[in-house]
Amino acid sequence: MTATAQTIVRSGTKASVKGPEAWFTGNVRIDNAFQLEAPGRATGAVVTFEPSARSHWHAHPAGQVLVVLTGVGWTQCEGGPRTEIRAGDVITCACDKRHWHGAAATTAMSHFAVTETIDGKNTDWMEAVTDEQYLAGELVTD
Repeated sequence: MTATAQTIVRSGTKASVKGPEAWFTGNVRIDNAFQLEAPGRATGAVVTFEPSARSHWHAHPAGQVLVVLTGVGWTQCEGGPRTEIRAGDVITCACDKRHWHGAAATTAMSHFAVTETIDGKNTDWMEAVTDEQYLAGELVTD
């Protein structure tokens, strides 16, 4: 049997899912776009955060790339500043660095997330980002 050169997943053929409370605070929707079969390791999803919604602290064994599609959000690596992200921004998260990302307090945000899987895992989920952590410190906008 010959492998297919291309696979097309038609828009609207996969159901949206609610972001689990074990991974997110607030209203979050996940639209899984793809998961490559071996030897490929990448997965991709559009994640939409309502205002103030955010991921829990987490890390990725092979890192992550986020492309902000709409809105305004915030992201923070542990020990670093809370930073504003906007539509068109591309964020790379280094391997195994604790971080979170989500919508700004009053504005929704959607991003396309690409991660790779190592030994069956693409994310290590941790504790929730508290309201105090979410709002703490100066917001970097540049």
